[in-house]
Parts: sequence; C-alpha cells; structure tokens
Amino acid sequence: MLNFIYYPVSFILWCWHWVFGHIFGESSGFAWALAVVFLVFTLRAILFKPFVGQVRSMRKMQEFAPELQKIKKKYGNDKQRQAQEMQKLQSEHGVNPLGGCLPMLVQIPVFIGLFHVLRSFRPGWGEVYFFDAQGVESFVNAKLFGANLSTFITMPANELAQFATSRNAVLLVSIPLMIVASIATHFTARHSVARQTQAAADNPQTAIMNKLTLYIFPVGVLVGGLFFPVAILLYWLSNNAWTLGQQYVVYHRIDREEEQKKVEATTQRQALAPKPGVKPAVKPRPGQKPQARKPAGTQPAAAKPAAANPAQDQDVSESAETAKPSTEIPGLSPDRSPGKKQGNKKRR
Repeated sequence: MLNFIYYPVSFILWCWHWVFGHIFGESSGFAWALAVVFLVFTLRAILFKPFVGQVRSMRKMQEFAPELQKIKKKYGNDKQRQAQEMQKLQSEHGVNPLGGCLPMLVQIPVFIGLFHVLRSFRPGWGEVYFFDAQGVESFVNAKLFGANLSTFITMPANELAQFATSRNAVLLVSIPLMIVASIATHFTARHSVARQTQAAADNPQTAIMNKLTLYIFPVGVLVGGLFFPVAILLYWLSNNAWTLGQQYVVYHRIDREEEQKKVEATTQRQALAPKPGVKPAVKPRPGQKPQARKPAGTQPAAAKPAAANPAQDQDVSESAETAKPSTEIPGLSPDRSPGKKQGNKKRR
C-alpha cells in the first residue's frame, strides 16, 4: 500500500550502503549505520530550502501576531469570517501556513518507511524492496558493538537468538543512543523556543506547545527507545543533530540579513535628512521660482560701497531730484489735494 514510500527510502539506503560498503565492508555495522545517518542527511538537504521558508514564515507571523489576535477578538462568533480575514492578512504579508508544516509532514512518512524496511530485514528472507537477498543477509549479519541494527530492547528472546545478539549488547548500544537522542531533542526544541517573541510566548496555545516540545517529546524518545530498533535510534539522533546545526546556521543567516536591512534603512534616512546648518527648502508659491538652499557658512551679498567724497554724493542726489518731473498742479498749494475746492464753504 505504501510502496511509493518504501521503495525510495530503500533506494537511498542502498546507495549509501554501496558507498560505505566499499570502505568498511558490506557486512560491517559501521557501513550500515553510516548509511542510515546519511539517509537522514540526504532527506534534510532536500528539505533545506523549505525549512528556510518555514523560519521566514514563522518570523513574519510573529510580526503581525497582534493583528491576528484583533481579528480573533473581533470575529469571535463568526468562524467563517474569522478564517477569511486571517487568510487575507496572511496573503497580504506573503505567509503560507502550510509551508511551515512541509518539513515535518515529509519526515513522518520517511520515518514510517525506514521503520518498516528495517523491520523487514529478517534472517532467511529474500528480496526486500530495493535490496536483493544478499543485501538482506548482509544487514542481518552486521553488528554494531555486538548488537544488530534491527534489534531493540524489548524484542523477545527467541528473535534475539535468530540475530545471534544478546539483550545486554542491545542495552549497551540502545541506552546511550536513547539518552543522547532525548537530550538532542530537548536542545533542538529549546533553541527554537528561544527565537520566539514575547507576544508569541505569552499565547496560551504556544505555551502548551512549548512545554510539549521541551519536555514531553524528549521523554517520548526515552520511552519509545524501548521499542525502536537500533537503526531507528540512529535515525532519530542524526535527525536532531542535523536540525540543531541547521537552526544555528539559518537563524544566524536571517539575523544578519535583517541587521543589514536595518543598516541600509538607517543610511538611507540619514542621506535624505537635511545637513546640519541648512534650512529645509521652502515650498514656492504658485508662479514663484523655487529658491535654492544656501549651503552652511555662506555670507550675504556685500552692500554697495559708499562714495569716497560726500560732496560728490550730495551732487548726485540733487541732480536726481532735478531730473525728476514735477507733479505739482498750478494754483494748488502742495498741502492740499486736488479733490477739494478752493475758497470758503457756505454755511447752511
């Protein structure tokens, strides 16, 4: 039914086993363990770009989280209108909520596929998906510090005997892997929670999810380790190690990009701001030419120098007055206006 998952997973595992089998030997436990680890790395490398999109989407959603809360409060009784408004707000900010779930949604079927393929590797079985009978026999005979990769702690004793593995050997390999995988799960969640804003952390739903990822999931790894094969524990540990390193690289990269944007915005504002000592340009009136701003430190134009000889200056002013045409009306004294009649007015 899920062959479309089992065949690709087994093919990637076969490719990496072929590579490391030429180095350590086909039946080497290290070759099979590294094949499982690099199966995880291959998957996570394919999902690197969606993970970056997930981080950017989460960052944007944290920025307009207050607006989402307003929509929830405003349309609390109308769920359909609330969903429409939230979808509209997310499209305006370029956020796709499903894009943030893509990496996790892809990892779940891969985890199920690897679990099924490894459980299918049993003594005496023939071909298993992309592996032929020789490849299955190679996996069955491979030992990692005395424990077969398909064995787990709670496996029945008769099945352990089929793999020629003791329970103590499985315990010595599985318990350290369980503890380290649980610690890696906690630190991965802790690093992700530390990036949340205070507004997002105060959200009750987010607070519940944070507690689940910080404490419940690591405990789940410890409990599940009792039933998971050694290869699945290797898968879980390498997956969390990759996630932790990927978060460090991506978060610092996005932080540098945002810091660079802030520096560019500050530089642009400083370039557009008026220089010290320069008055801002005055908007010209209609029909008036715009006046250029004078740079700081410029002096006003010097006044015309006075004549050296005061007498010469007086002669020039007198000649100007003489040349000026007379506006006096004959027969009218200078202190009276032409609108008034001369003579005494009659008393009534």
